[in-house]
Amino acid sequence: MKRLSKALIAAVAIGSVALVAGCSDEGDPVSFDGPSAKAPAAGQSGGGAQDSNGGTAANEASAKTLMPTGPKASFTTQNTLDDGTKIGVTTLEGAKSGFTGKVWVWAPKQYFDPQYANSGFPVLIALPGGNGYPKNYWMGTDLKLQSSISKWSKEGKSLPFIVVMPVLNPDAKYYYDGSDIPGQPKMGTWMSEDVPDFVKANFRTFKSRDGWAFMGSSSGAFVGLKSVLQHPDKFKAVIASGPDTVPDSPLWGSHTKEKAANNPEKLAKALSTTPAGKDKDVCLAFQIGTKERGMNNLKHFIRNYGKGPVKTRLQIIQGGEHNAKTYVTGMGDGTIQWISEHMQAPIPTS
Repeated sequence: MKRLSKALIAAVAIGSVALVAGCSDEGDPVSFDGPSAKAPAAGQSGGGAQDSNGGTAANEASAKTLMPTGPKASFTTQNTLDDGTKIGVTTLEGAKSGFTGKVWVWAPKQYFDPQYANSGFPVLIALPGGNGYPKNYWMGTDLKLQSSISKWSKEGKSLPFIVVMPVLNPDAKYYYDGSDIPGQPKMGTWMSEDVPDFVKANFRTFKSRDGWAFMGSSSGAFVGLKSVLQHPDKFKAVIASGPDTVPDSPLWGSHTKEKAANNPEKLAKALSTTPAGKDKDVCLAFQIGTKERGMNNLKHFIRNYGKGPVKTRLQIIQGGEHNAKTYVTGMGDGTIQWISEHMQAPIPTS
């Protein structure tokens, strides 16, 4: 499925790049510093509404929130949305993977609202289909991912996610399955360690995995699905649109043991059948259009592995094809609301 979509994905990416070129503020410095947060003084509640246990929202936010750890990255503007929010870009040198690549980021308007100054925000790591190099096409405004999240959050359908868009592969030649394939760049470590560390360094996030999710289409959906199942202690949910459910990079070669350790089917089976998995439930939101292949494969996956802590949902998009615009439509039809209901929302403390 991944290889068949290359031409389509490339066309979408080219459209995104063309749109970006017309932005008048592209390349200008941009900051994602939110309002200054003031912690309550010792022995004080900090005010705010009482929760059901007699505490305060400020106490809850303080307990659950991880303030930016630094060092702070330098961002430049890639795109500007109609509401004035910016999509920024920077280059990340992955300390753990050793890979250096671009990362695009966007924060919703709520992130800059003083009432959320002491609160973390949920993170959605958005991955493209195709090779996902040197661009991540979700950084364009044509697919309306960020503007849709803004709209859905106002309607109560979605949490106001911080959207993080790293490059998917180290080059445009091969698929690396978002994995640490022996002898190759450590793209699994990049995705599951370096990118989250980068987000924590620059944004108010949540300490718990309840504030962390992936979304992706095609090859990006595979990587998001695999990452959540491989690290249920770090990530809670994934929106996997038109995914493969087994690794298929040509670079695995004879590394069958390592390949199996990156196989979503094997990972889901292990999570659903081991006692430790009971405390690490994950939410797998699958999407697929009626005009694309793979429906039977997804239903097979859900039937065989969607058990116990592995919670699944399938959004069938009528008339949908194997492309990003189809999947944004599906998100608005119920998928984004489902994962939002299972994740941590920002906590107003004013």
